Amino acid sequence: MSESSQLGRVFLVGAGPGDPELITLRAIRHIERADLVLYDALVHPELLQHIPARAERVFVGKRGGRVSERQTEINGRLVRAAQEGRTVVRLKGGDPYLFGRGSEEAEALANAGIPFEVVPGVPSPLAATTYAGISLTHRDLASSVAFITATESPEKDTSSHDWAHLATATQTLVIFMGRRRLASMMQALMDHGRSPETPVAVVQWASLPRQRTVVGTVANIHARVVEAGIGTPALTIVGEVVKLRETLRWFDIKPLFGRRVLVTRALDQAGALVTKLREAGADTLSVPTIRVQAISDNEPLRRAVEDPAAYSVIVFTSANAVRMFFDELYAARKDARALGPAKVAAIGPKTADELRDRGVFADIVPADSTNEGIVAALMPAVRAGDRVLIPRARVARELLPDTLRAAGVTVDVVAAYETLGPDDATRDVLRRALRGDPDDDSFSPVDTVAFTSSSTVSNLIDALTAAGEDARALLASRTLLSIGPITSATL
Repeated sequence: MSESSQLGRVFLVGAGPGDPELITLRAIRHIERADLVLYDALVHPELLQHIPARAERVFVGKRGGRVSERQTEINGRLVRAAQEGRTVVRLKGGDPYLFGRGSEEAEALANAGIPFEVVPGVPSPLAATTYAGISLTHRDLASSVAFITATESPEKDTSSHDWAHLATATQTLVIFMGRRRLASMMQALMDHGRSPETPVAVVQWASLPRQRTVVGTVANIHARVVEAGIGTPALTIVGEVVKLRETLRWFDIKPLFGRRVLVTRALDQAGALVTKLREAGADTLSVPTIRVQAISDNEPLRRAVEDPAAYSVIVFTSANAVRMFFDELYAARKDARALGPAKVAAIGPKTADELRDRGVFADIVPADSTNEGIVAALMPAVRAGDRVLIPRARVARELLPDTLRAAGVTVDVVAAYETLGPDDATRDVLRRALRGDPDDDSFSPVDTVAFTSSSTVSNLIDALTAAGEDARALLASRTLLSIGPITSATL
């Protein structure tokens, strides 16, 4: 094998402007295959959930005015990791090449003979204008655009910007990283011929529900931005297209705009809830407080799938129970036909959907998706002497099996899986989600917490307590959402 064939590969990946749904499918695919991910400060925390558990993750973000990893050190990390044969993702906010220093990283890789690939990301000016209700171009207002950065290489003796030409060269001017120099840049525009009455918008946290937009003119925008307390990261848009905002606004007028909601289930299990919240304008942070784990060498479950048709009814009390039961059934080279005449009960529509995906339509689905609901719906369908199988979590309420046994029904309860609390990394994210992070102003605390089961309540409180936090005090100042009465009672 040649030396080059033993090298790893580096992917310079654009994470997009902030909204985690604006990342590309290609970017997600590379993240899910990575051995090492080096990520920036403006990468949405939810995107980090796509990193495999086996992979190393390293924060190398730069924040203005703070100590951060030097670019040469980041370049060196990329080269060394690839030389060790690792698959590396360099996850960057926005697009890797548009003022993102991705080209410098690519040069370092090329000079070291490291194979690399670049995955474009949605650039921040596209998000800032679109989400603020502004168009970069418009047939009647602007047919030219210029992008400039207010932060240039420190090795330059003077700025390379030719304000005499830039001030009036294009109808729309977009300034990256210009918040700290806003006053001087607006003055430069006026000094070189731009009308003081030219509309200007400054957009902070583009594409996120905490996005803030301030509109003014070249003459007064700095004063308005200071008055509004706009900080970084922010983009400045100069031009007549800013007038479109009052007509084209769609994002920051949504009913839940500005709310940040912590969803305590994994994204793949809370997808519908997250989608509805986001469609209403909320910023969601999905952090699972429950880890579902199969029980190794599960002999009781293996015996249960040997002859499931021997049962009168099989009761599934969660989608996880469905997945684990059918995984064991498939491992025995059987499919839904093995259930034979057995009736199937599902505690609610989500569990019924999981069954349908496996070719089974539930016979019993109560309107009330609780243990009390499944008991009420199931009792008329069984009689003394029937056999009922309940594959479920190792730890669960005993209401259902106890009620069935009291009616003379033979009940086999089989632990199909167990639930665990969050790991150390997840506990840290939960703490930051509720407390905030004084070292990272890009991580703002949530104002709302959505609980999807009693376990999510208990595990969140246990996790925060283990991290040295007063969990009840942190939750007391938030709006709390509960999936139902049992979870509310636990709260």
